[in-house]
Amino acid sequence: MKKLVLMGLLLAGAPLLAAEAPAATSATNAQSIPWSSLSAEQQQLLAQFESRWDQLPAQRQFALSRGADRWTRMNAGERSRAANRFQRWRGLPEQRRTLIRGRWSDFQNLPRAQQERIRRDFQQYRRLSAARREQLRQQWQQKSRAERQQMLRELREQRRQRRQNP
Repeated sequence: MKKLVLMGLLLAGAPLLAAEAPAATSATNAQSIPWSSLSAEQQQLLAQFESRWDQLPAQRQFALSRGADRWTRMNAGERSRAANRFQRWRGLPEQRRTLIRGRWSDFQNLPRAQQERIRRDFQQYRRLSAARREQLRQQWQQKSRAERQQMLRELREQRRQRRQNP
């Protein structure tokens, strides 16, 4: 069961696990990774792929090896949280997972500075109390699409002004 969860994490849940990790360079993704270059721990975790490793695209090899490496560095609590996230991921309807994958892809295509700003904003949001986050969520959901768009424009303008007048 644990191995199944790990494989799922590596195969489908990578965007959820790697939200804080910078995107891999295309040069890294273009080069195939020999099975023999993987650590013993990585080989053990990825054993089910050994027989077809050479047929996997280089990008997939890179993602699997990186995921296995991350898994080996996690402590028991981190592994448990990752497994829980993967179970939630698997419980989502395919349409929702497709939407999330698309958003992740869009995020990966943003300039690095914009990605960092989004990460900082998200960390700031996460530091809010649960009650405050819920209050903000409800306020957002009660707004019409036009009101939401206007609010986003105002926030962008405020941010732009702060950058110009520090």
